[in-house]
Amino acid sequence: MPIVKIISGDQAGRFTEINTPEFTIGRDPDCHWQVDLPSVSRHHARIYSANGEWRIQDLASANGTKRNGKEVADSVLMDGDRVLIGDIPVLFENVDRVAAAAAPLVTDEAEIQATVREMSRRTKLIESEISKAIIGQKQVILQLLTAIISNGHVLMIGMPGLAKTLMIRTLADVLDLQFRRIQFTPDLMPSDITGTDVLEVDEKTGHKEYRFIKGPIFTNILLADEINRTPPKTQAALLEAMQEHRVTASGHTYQLAPPFFVLATQNPLEQEGTYPLPEAQLDRFMFSVYIDYPTEAEEETIAKVTTGQRQVDLQKVLTGMEILKLQEVVRSMPVAEHVVKYATRLVRATRPADERAPDFIKKWIHCGAGPRASQFLVIAAKANAVIDGRLLVTAEDVRTAARAVLRHRMFTNFTADSEGMDTDKIVQKLVATISEPGENDY
Repeated sequence: MPIVKIISGDQAGRFTEINTPEFTIGRDPDCHWQVDLPSVSRHHARIYSANGEWRIQDLASANGTKRNGKEVADSVLMDGDRVLIGDIPVLFENVDRVAAAAAPLVTDEAEIQATVREMSRRTKLIESEISKAIIGQKQVILQLLTAIISNGHVLMIGMPGLAKTLMIRTLADVLDLQFRRIQFTPDLMPSDITGTDVLEVDEKTGHKEYRFIKGPIFTNILLADEINRTPPKTQAALLEAMQEHRVTASGHTYQLAPPFFVLATQNPLEQEGTYPLPEAQLDRFMFSVYIDYPTEAEEETIAKVTTGQRQVDLQKVLTGMEILKLQEVVRSMPVAEHVVKYATRLVRATRPADERAPDFIKKWIHCGAGPRASQFLVIAAKANAVIDGRLLVTAEDVRTAARAVLRHRMFTNFTADSEGMDTDKIVQKLVATISEPGENDY
């Protein structure tokens, strides 16, 4: 549950839990949190829950209530906000925000079936809306949707001008999610992503304190544009957020409001002045998606419709809460042991030292995929079934996700490079070679 904590002064460190939908603060003994200090009114402010969010309201106090340095009458409260009650600085921490998002939202089998059927209809609507702004690339859009309802991140690799940024921005609009973009450059600093502390001085009292200004990472969809153009030190600023959905800065931890996704882009051609992504960073991306050139017919359409006057009116199809519900449905989907065995077998076959590894893996690969690949293959197979409106997860769903999950988790050796073999071609050959489990495997 959320807490409020005094962060400076004689009572620094004192905190209390907000365990009721309406929580009052003031000097009066009837208040939920009694703060017996002269600058605090008898009934100073209240924190209350409304429409799934927390808000703070000033109760006509003598000295007013401020949120992040600005006087408020009634305002939304976000995790990490600093509130001034009179002259008492208080930190609001919604410590259970992510835990609540991870709690089971859907347990009834009939509701799961209804949600899966509805998702199939919504998928067609999403494709229809995105097609207003993006010509073609339907397979890429489906892969993005698969990752989003799987609660995964995506690395998008494609040549300049293939609408990678526009595609992500359009998807954020259609999904009714907050969107922010960071252009990664060599001089970008970690604090430019996560946020920074600034010194604030109260002009009336002369009181000084540091306040954390949240960076662009505090959003729903973060576009990390040309992520390989910044040094590893700055790339690493994303690691904690991608894995644990939180940010640690200046000794404080701030939870990211769900849903949260990192969609990064990378130019495969121009490598001068770039920094390859560390293996640990690559492994945190659920999918690596390749964006190819459009077909001739699609390119003719692009040239025609984008060179004239046109306005695109996008309709919202999914909300953040609906996406969280879909993520729970994906997690709740049953999956046969046969499918799990097949996904695990595929991943283990990418490791040259494994007994199941084909000869071409031993010849071309020096390091294969880790256990996270098996997890992502299974969850992606479930999500693919949900998007298709099916309750049955099959080995074909695993094969559909294999290239996007495995291509960035395998590392070629000199032999492969000299023979022009990349990991995408090797994964395709692997999928064609590794058979599904048979009767003797049980």
